[in-house]
Amino acid sequence: MISVTMGRTTALGAVMLSLLAVPAQASDAPHTIPAARAAAPAPDVTALRQALRQALRAALAAGAPGAMARVDDGGTVHKAAEGIADRGAGRAITADDRFRVGSVTKTFSAAVLLQLVDEGALALDDRVDDHLPGLLPDRRTTVRHVLSHRSGLYDYTNDMFARTVPGFEAVRNKVFGYQELMDLSLAKPPTVAPGGSYAYSNTNFVVAGMLIEKLTGNPVGDEYRDRIFTPLKLRDTFYVHPGTAVPGVHARGYLTPDEAGAALVDSTRQTASWAQSAGAIISTTRDLNTFLAALLGGELTSAAQLAEMRRWVPVNSTQAYGLGLRRRDLSCGVSVYGHNGTVQGYYTSSFTSGDGRRSVTAVANTSNNSAVLSTLPRALEAVFCGSAAAARAAVPAEREDIAPDVVRD
Repeated sequence: MISVTMGRTTALGAVMLSLLAVPAQASDAPHTIPAARAAAPAPDVTALRQALRQALRAALAAGAPGAMARVDDGGTVHKAAEGIADRGAGRAITADDRFRVGSVTKTFSAAVLLQLVDEGALALDDRVDDHLPGLLPDRRTTVRHVLSHRSGLYDYTNDMFARTVPGFEAVRNKVFGYQELMDLSLAKPPTVAPGGSYAYSNTNFVVAGMLIEKLTGNPVGDEYRDRIFTPLKLRDTFYVHPGTAVPGVHARGYLTPDEAGAALVDSTRQTASWAQSAGAIISTTRDLNTFLAALLGGELTSAAQLAEMRRWVPVNSTQAYGLGLRRRDLSCGVSVYGHNGTVQGYYTSSFTSGDGRRSVTAVANTSNNSAVLSTLPRALEAVFCGSAAAARAAVPAEREDIAPDVVRD
């Protein structure tokens, strides 16, 4: 049964996880893509609620045990939930359940690094080698290249998860050091020269985590907590690595095997050590909305660094990437900002408006299922374009951000 509720809240807004798309060429200097001209119209509440139901039910029809969404719009909250959080217990999923956010973590990591830029600890055009000597083979690679996925560093998850379930089981309880992950990447040649085309790679945000720890002298989880979780009162957001449990009431995650018809694998408990600063945060729809609203509202960085975060390189005809931040251009001309996330058993899509006042986070508790993946972005059209018809607009095919170069049937 679906539940849809409305209420008042002081939550700031939301971020939207967007998923990897086809790389596009970019020069060494980041492009500035003109902002979309349209402002998001006031939502049609009836159409919005209908579209959320349709999107979540489509996720279930495609194989997700459960799906949920939350919209924060200037103090008004819309929640929707459909299906099951725990297949064993039969508990219904709710929009308040905690979950693994996957690559939305990248936006948190970028925000911390931009705060460090504000503090004078580094500059975006510093070479990574200036702070982590000898780490990368090409000394031309800059911090900006890493945060915009233009370093050319090979994504080690392509090999790690070439076979989905065996790959996951091999690392479910493993604890990696950052250098071990880097060694896996650096065993392969670069995909592009530094400053070249956009090429999504989890390795970039392993480097981001290493930079945070080197510059602060603290574990990355402590920096997330002290700089973001605590100041924004994100009471349901955690970085538990290398712990394996999701604390509190949460949706269990179910990984879809590569073999058609094979049983889903409960992937909830894991170290997520293969991801760390690229994808290991745990949160809720409320907290993700709050975080991205604060980020786009200028509460976490200076205006100058937020502007740098929003200097875009093209991804495809409807998406662009800044610094740990993705932009999506919708059918009505509105642009939204946030990130997508994939971690075993969970898909997340979290986006907000340019001013952070209207946000949506949508989650399904499965992964490795392209049909489910394609359903989540459709809620964006309804939330930001304001009509049920918009929710049926054509949505470009999405790609995984785990093993992004592995093509599956």
